[in-house]
Amino acid sequence: MQTINWNKAAIRKVSVRLDGHATSFSLEQPFLDILKTMAQNRKIAFARLVAQIDESRPAHINLSSALRLAVLESLTKHIASPAVNH
Repeated sequence: MQTINWNKAAIRKVSVRLDGHATSFSLEQPFLDILKTMAQNRKIAFARLVAQIDESRPAHINLSSALRLAVLESLTKHIASPAVNH
């Protein structure tokens, strides 16, 4: 089992523009790393991925929580999908 790099666990504040408006959210670096990878895999900008998640979240869920849940959903789908052997 991998050990957690606690040095990377500090929360970072990130600023993005969503629909022309500046907004910010706070996340731990590992969540940011995975979100950036998700954006690269989808061939979209990081800010666009954040906007998509923001647009789909219920009003009572804050953006930081929605982003963490999107990462968990992505990882859960990845773990649940069968490995493809070529």
